[in-house]
Amino acid sequence: MRVLVGGGTGFIGTALTQLLKARGHEVTLVSRKPGPDRITWDELATSGLPRCDAVVNLAGENILNPLRRWNETFQKEVLSSRLETTQILARAINKAPQPPQAWVLVTGVAYYQPSLTVEYDEDSPGGDFDFFSNLVTKWEAAARLPGESTRQVVVRSGVVLGRGGGAIGHMLLPFRLGLGGPIGPGHQFFPWIHIRDLAGILTHAVEASHVQGVLNGVAPAPTTTNAEFAKAFGAALSRPAFIPLPSVVVQAVFGRERAIMLLEGQKVVPRRTLATGYQYSFPELGAALKEVVA
Repeated sequence: MRVLVGGGTGFIGTALTQLLKARGHEVTLVSRKPGPDRITWDELATSGLPRCDAVVNLAGENILNPLRRWNETFQKEVLSSRLETTQILARAINKAPQPPQAWVLVTGVAYYQPSLTVEYDEDSPGGDFDFFSNLVTKWEAAARLPGESTRQVVVRSGVVLGRGGGAIGHMLLPFRLGLGGPIGPGHQFFPWIHIRDLAGILTHAVEASHVQGVLNGVAPAPTTTNAEFAKAFGAALSRPAFIPLPSVVVQAVFGRERAIMLLEGQKVVPRRTLATGYQYSFPELGAALKEVVA
């Protein structure tokens, strides 16, 4: 298949591109900079969709960039980097003389309201209680296509664990030094997924004609709390992991609204993802972390 990937140069995009190519697919990236096997967002907006069988959008400014202050300017960038790219792709698909078979968007589990008791699956309500849940609602709405000619899939991803980027990239040094530990109270849920499985679910969504609607991109392991994650990460590195990062520090670095993403969590299960027949490579946290730090 010919697959067009928006925002494909990042951490998740690189893993997805490698997997798609390994499975014999051709990949074209949409990015800000031109290059081989790439088109720019401007070219896409003016010339329309190149011939392809599937489109995946991963584009979006990193919300948890600790170097950026959580102010109105950055909030607008976070919104526009997701909504505008999604709208450009959805418009191009809609106008294409030969629309692709599949259109896959990656959003996040921030759609579901943090809770210490509620368990969420793909049919659970959400999307209307804070900046991030509203963002997911707008983002998914921007992707919706009229008609039935293209299969539409939304993957709501948890925290992505993998080598050389994502959450692990920020956490590795303090944990290696034995300075890691739970964030804030530690009893909040920590929905996670190994990068190989997120790439796997996206490839499954591209290839399998029966997959449509919302899939939760989280591991099927018994739900993990932040403290359990810290303990398992320390064990994978053979280091202690009991120095908590106080809530006030998290709020000082990220701002109160953004800190919620780290200090509160959701218990999310991939019921529909499993029902589609996807088989996880890393269903358990211990094995996932051992692979990441190996």
